Formats: sequence, C-alpha cells, structure tokens
Amino acid sequence: MSARDEILGRVRAGLGKCDTAARRARAEALLAAPVRGPQPLIAEKELVERFAARAESLASSVGRCGKAAEVPAVVAAWLAENGLPATAVVTADVAGPGWAAAGIATMVRPARDADAVGVTGCFCAIAETGTLMLLSAHATPATVSLLPETHVAVVPAARIVATMEDAFALLRAERPGTLPRAVNFVSGPSRTGDIEQTIVLGAHGPCRVHIVIVGEPA
Repeated sequence: MSARDEILGRVRAGLGKCDTAARRARAEALLAAPVRGPQPLIAEKELVERFAARAESLASSVGRCGKAAEVPAVVAAWLAENGLPATAVVTADVAGPGWAAAGIATMVRPARDADAVGVTGCFCAIAETGTLMLLSAHATPATVSLLPETHVAVVPAARIVATMEDAFALLRAERPGTLPRAVNFVSGPSRTGDIEQTIVLGAHGPCRVHIVIVGEPA
C-alpha cells in the first residue's frame, strides 16, 4: 500500500465511507421520501396567470389559444407581426400538417446554426418562476431550443405546475427509473450582464422566447 492509499483510507474511514451498503440505503431512503422546504402557495386556478406573468417579467412574450390545432396559425401570426421568417425547425412532439396549412415551412430535425426559428413542446412549465422544463431525447433534441435566435415553446395549460419541486415530482412519476439524458430549464431569452453590467439578450442562445399556452388547466 502506498502512502497515498493509506492516507485516503484513513480519511474514508473517518468519514464513514467504507460502509457503501449503508450509505446506499440512506441515499435511497432520502430519494424515496424527499423532504420539501418552504414553498409558495399557488392555487391551481392561478397557475396559468402566474406562469404567464412571471414569463413576461423575464422578457418572454406569451400568446394563448384554445386548442392544439390552433397553434400553427397563432405562431404564424406572431412571426409575421414581428417580421420573422415563416420557416422553422420543430421537434417531433409538435410537428404536424397544420404548420404547412398556416404557411410555415417546417423541418423535423436537430437545429443548425443557420436556423432562425425553433419550435418545441415542453415537458412542463413552472408557475413560480416562469420557467420551461425541456427534456432532451431523440425526438426532442435540445438544439431546437438553443441554437435558433427565436425559440417558440408550446405549453399545454394542464402541464403548468406550481414549483420546481412539483416539476421534478412529475418527472419521477411519469418516467420512473428512466431519467432523460439532459433536462434543460428555460427562463426567458439568453442574457448576460458581463459587459459593463448591461443586460444583453441573446448572448449565449435565443434572443427572444415566445410561449404559446394551449387550453385551460386540467
């Protein structure tokens, strides 16, 4: 045994790290019954309005529609209003023939640096912070929300939860034992204040985020 091994062995013993079975059991017990800290009380009927208000405070824009079939027309109108191209790369979960009917040419693939508009769904949204929770997968590549200058997110009202803890609880409930490769949180456009403390949007990702809330809470 080298001096290094001997020293590290003493450290592990002092920290109680030699009993890996006991440590694993304690960790699994904590994961099975997580303890939540203080959280804001947000009534279910207030989730949509709270989310929209918080998202707008973070420089996102918010649109509404009653049904998923109306999303392409709503997005097309917003793109035209803002002088943006009617061409977008979309994730598979929001793809469909409705985009062409609304006059938007779409491509279902990971985004490239030349793509101007990316349209995604989301796993859920968080009312407390106005944040989108996106899961990376083959059908929902993270690049679609990260590379284009404009990110449009489709958010079912029924998928808006109160807090970050609720979002992770939903993920564990719906995907037990199969966590995604990556979980991305989007809270408004990319920004930085590194240069003279001045906020600049779009420094490391999209310079605009538009959210379309679909339907009413479940």
